Amino acid sequence: MYGAHAHAPVSQGRERPLTVHDLNELLLVCSLVLLVAVAAVRISSRSGLPSLLVYLGIGVAMGQDGIGGIKFDNAELTQVIGYAALVVILAEGGLGTKWKEIKPALPAASALALVGVAVSVGVTATAAHYLTGLEWRQALIVGAVVSSTDAAAVFSVLRKIPLPARVMGTLEAESGFNDAPVVILVVAFSHAGPVEHWYVLVGEILLELAIGAALGMAVGWLGAWGLRHVALPASGLYPIAVMAIAVVAYAAGALAHGSGFLAVYLASMVMGNARLPHWPATRGFADGLGWIAQIGMFVLLGLLVTPHELGDDILPALVIGLVLTMIARPLSVVLCLTPFRVPWQEQALMSWAGLRGAVPVILATIPMVGGVEGSRRIFNIVFVLVVVYTLVQGPTLPWLARKLHLGQDADAAADLGIESAPLERLRGHLLSLVIPPDSKMHGVEINELRLPPGAAVTLVVREGTSFVPLPTTVLRRGDELLVVATDPVRDAAERRLRAVGRGGKLAGWLGTNGDTPDR
Repeated sequence: MYGAHAHAPVSQGRERPLTVHDLNELLLVCSLVLLVAVAAVRISSRSGLPSLLVYLGIGVAMGQDGIGGIKFDNAELTQVIGYAALVVILAEGGLGTKWKEIKPALPAASALALVGVAVSVGVTATAAHYLTGLEWRQALIVGAVVSSTDAAAVFSVLRKIPLPARVMGTLEAESGFNDAPVVILVVAFSHAGPVEHWYVLVGEILLELAIGAALGMAVGWLGAWGLRHVALPASGLYPIAVMAIAVVAYAAGALAHGSGFLAVYLASMVMGNARLPHWPATRGFADGLGWIAQIGMFVLLGLLVTPHELGDDILPALVIGLVLTMIARPLSVVLCLTPFRVPWQEQALMSWAGLRGAVPVILATIPMVGGVEGSRRIFNIVFVLVVVYTLVQGPTLPWLARKLHLGQDADAAADLGIESAPLERLRGHLLSLVIPPDSKMHGVEINELRLPPGAAVTLVVREGTSFVPLPTTVLRRGDELLVVATDPVRDAAERRLRAVGRGGKLAGWLGTNGDTPDR
């Protein structure tokens, strides 16, 4: 029986319809799960464990072998919800990706997402076949499934670690790019087994990636242009519009037989670097949706697992994971990054930082839905592998980064979170920002901001009191500033504010600029 097994009485051979009382109970359970998951984030942040393990644990505890006793085995529903959650997670990750950091890393990340995946699939599948006895079709599916680094795990873990921009950019871009080719491989192996002509599959992958990239960039650019030139009646509509545009990019890419995952990531990245109106509110909204997507996806995957069936698959999972972590991933990193002259320390860290998460577990449902022989064993192996090696890799990443002497530049000052609202009738923008505690804007006078003509600080809010500043007013940490700028100088005013936040009143003369917003 698919789905959760209800204990409700039946009438005339049919389950009774859902009542308001049932809905209330469902809402109560869902809200309690969310509250427990939110509280668990504090535990995971202190221990260094990725939150996905906590959410998976909640799902397992609610399942048929746990205290909840819920029997759930609907792989098709899990796959659909997992895909929807992954779209939201990729959109949130793309919105938070900084173009300046990812631009130099694009060639290396693209190589890892294509050549690196191919190397990883080949090595892992060979080990799975000869060391664990899996048939070639099953071995290839396992190799493809676990070769994708997980966007949710990478975004949630790596952004807490002060890594160099090139390392962060490469890993984030790789996690956003490699889902697409891996999905194509898993679907091909699950529905047709190994293809006779490998170059046909390679051509299909490249074509789908090209279609997804083109549509994603186009939808993202059009969406950003529209949001910057159309004044919506309420600020709360901007975050909804941004997420809707991201989903449109995914749907357009998928319907055009391209990579919808690549499309949504690129569209979100384009919008995330376009200085959209009400940006902090949009980021907060996307971040909240991302958390909900992660919680729902991981809890559902935990429910799908039957712990008492995992015993025979633990050893194969450990063997395959060991080959993947110690041989396949490092080999793919060395082959892909050595031509780009990436230092060995960064290669070592990126080899260890190939985090797996919910994406491989979701992809493992594809052969289950397709009826592939041994698909349940594939799912169990992937689940055990993800849990064990995430438990090992996640907490040790900060230690490894310190041992390799890889840390973020000390002079990377906190940026300003500048929110922009269009003033349609005045053909201008209202910029709102709060001076962070460690910003170098503290102690700067208004006239020392040297804003371009057409931009002016119109109001300062300090400790709950607002006043119109004088040219000699000294700014303090915690001050909220309202700046009005006309359309022609809006970008220049924002760049100048960011520059002063990083370099103080001498910014520009000392080489500090504000070209990179904190996105």
